[in-house]
Amino acid sequence: MNIHTLLDRYRVDDGKRFRLKDHDPGDCAGLSIEKAEAKRLLADGVERLAKLQEVLYAQDRWSVLTIFQAMDAAGKDSAIKHVMSGINPQGCQVHAFKVPSAEELDHDFLWRTTRALPERGRIGIFNRSYYEEVLVVRVHPELLERQQLPPDLVSKRIWGHRFAAIRAHEQHLAESGYLVLKFFLHLSREEQRRRFLERLGDPEKLWKFSLGDVAERRHWDAYQEAYEDAIRETAAPHAPWFVVPADQKWFTRLVVMAAVVDGLESLKMTYPTVPPEKRAEYDKARIELEQE
Repeated sequence: MNIHTLLDRYRVDDGKRFRLKDHDPGDCAGLSIEKAEAKRLLADGVERLAKLQEVLYAQDRWSVLTIFQAMDAAGKDSAIKHVMSGINPQGCQVHAFKVPSAEELDHDFLWRTTRALPERGRIGIFNRSYYEEVLVVRVHPELLERQQLPPDLVSKRIWGHRFAAIRAHEQHLAESGYLVLKFFLHLSREEQRRRFLERLGDPEKLWKFSLGDVAERRHWDAYQEAYEDAIRETAAPHAPWFVVPADQKWFTRLVVMAAVVDGLESLKMTYPTVPPEKRAEYDKARIELEQE
């Protein structure tokens, strides 16, 4: 199976017929490989990504925005860690968006993430994003009360308005030189339960566990519906979603890696060229250094 066939299996760029139930969290695209082989494939991808990132940085024209969304314990942190492990830190910007601050709540819902957009030549990583405003806030509508919105604007129509704002925002980013890649790490309820129990039973992983994780788990069905709507409403060719099976971490990382590498390759980037007059100056500098 080549990279394009693999990615087509998980890419959603038209959400009209999208149904989350059609995607299996345990799917591995028929692949069955040893752990050592998975590590080798990932290492090859890391090497390729590092080279592409160097050209991205040197060319300084495109920006890359990767967005990671998932239920708790789906492996966002580990996917980011492993996939981006070979990138020059100077060319990568990571932001984890947690509970909004008082200052952030006094602005529109896109404000805090817009401030964190990557510069040209950089890869930006959003660990959670503005999509929280149509996910956790939708599951817990009482959170809208903290956003100081005029009462007349708080109605069932607010989700449609926010989806429209996100679509317009991502269209603007695409037209401004951003490659937008969105990842939903699709975890099964049973695998989440297993990972929670593993954390509770391991002193070295206990710090990852939060009692709030269990509370949020009680809203599983509501979150699945919210994710389905978010993907259906905002998937587009210029800002595709990748619904990545997350029950097997090795496979999750390979799909994310493949999507980022494929996206960067699609930009057809090259190193900046040096004009003839500049080359002549460089030749003089070289000669001077050689004659020292």
